[in-house]
Amino acid sequence: MSFRKVVRQSKFRHVFGQPVKNDQCYEDIRVSRVTWDSTFCAVNPKFLAVIVEASGGGAFLVLPLSKTGRIDKAYPTVCGHTGPVLDIDWCPHNDEVIASGSEDCTVMVWQIPENGLTSPLTEPVVVLEGHTKRVGIIAWHPTARNVLLSAGCDNVVLIWNVGTAEELFRLDSLHPDLIYNVSWNRNGSLFCSACKDKSVRVIDPRRGTLMAEREKAHEGARPMRAIFLADGKVFTTGFSRMSERQLALWDPENLEEPMALQELDSSNGALLPFYDPDTSVVYVCGKGDSSIRYFEITEEPPYIHFLNTFTSKEPQRGMGSMPKRGLEVSKCEIARFYKLHERKCEPIVMTVPRKSDLFQDDLYPDTAGPEAALEAEEWVSGRDADPILISLREAYVPSKQRDLKISRRNVLSDSRPAAALGSSRLGPLQPPPLLLMPLPAAA
Repeated sequence: MSFRKVVRQSKFRHVFGQPVKNDQCYEDIRVSRVTWDSTFCAVNPKFLAVIVEASGGGAFLVLPLSKTGRIDKAYPTVCGHTGPVLDIDWCPHNDEVIASGSEDCTVMVWQIPENGLTSPLTEPVVVLEGHTKRVGIIAWHPTARNVLLSAGCDNVVLIWNVGTAEELFRLDSLHPDLIYNVSWNRNGSLFCSACKDKSVRVIDPRRGTLMAEREKAHEGARPMRAIFLADGKVFTTGFSRMSERQLALWDPENLEEPMALQELDSSNGALLPFYDPDTSVVYVCGKGDSSIRYFEITEEPPYIHFLNTFTSKEPQRGMGSMPKRGLEVSKCEIARFYKLHERKCEPIVMTVPRKSDLFQDDLYPDTAGPEAALEAEEWVSGRDADPILISLREAYVPSKQRDLKISRRNVLSDSRPAAALGSSRLGPLQPPPLLLMPLPAAA
């Protein structure tokens, strides 16, 4: 007689969340009050960036991770925008480069000094102007160097080559209404978007074509989110017609019906999903909630498995997620979130309890490293590449960063060799002329 397993086996069933002690929080940060559903926070293995209140413009704080405790009111900010900052994103291939989008209709890319700011940073390395309304979404390409996506309230998606300050692709006819979010797939060949018209779209940016579309992915009128998973599936959060919050999993090959659909509760904050491709765990944080729910995505039905909920007393105004290479492997940490309160940022550590002190290779498969797999020109010409993976077995030590240098193209007089200018259709690529020279200090 065989007994059926009642409890599903999973190494992530006992993942638990724990806030750090008070002295490891970042206190006295005036988090932005702008009404926009972005995360307001971005983090990498070197720096924490938080969008803050600023009079007469837009600003965000950039703090070295070690600078915990009370942050002085006079601490320098990145303050070159003339309107509130709506979204920020660290470059995945350079831990000292961050991009920001603002109500002033511009995208700016900044080079942060190696040891953090000592004076206000007002001069970006490059300003990308192409949107006619505020820019609310910023997303770096996962594998191609210096390729950046921006989406604005003009319903236009722009793809930029940051290294030359060029607009590569303009997608201005695919979204009839406000774009809520955009997410690249694993190799950056496609992106998916959630839109106010209740549609989820899968888009090929280089061809400018719509690959798949699902109308009324969630029937409620409140904001949706859509993210690509590593296997090409699309995970969405949204609201039902009765304003209950929902999660769904879709196969872009067949968007008629969701593979899975779960209702959570009837709170009204937008659900922000954070996905870990190495463990297939999705962490869902509601704006204004005081909890983080997490789910494991598997190959077999019911596909979305609830794992647990981290709950606290204070509601979250935003959330940042640390890339895998910034985690403490020796403590079996599989995720770390940076939760924004009204006046502070609190790290929350997600851990799998293990008795052994040895490296847990089942928790830490090779993960995306900081090296770009492609140059921008290669990607534009049609090449794709998966992220270059690194092992976390040796506690990861960040490499020396190269400065981001912009080389603006001048058709009339350009002293650089033609091969470096040509697209990769013309022959083998020379290394691009960027990221080498140190920048002058901001005035």
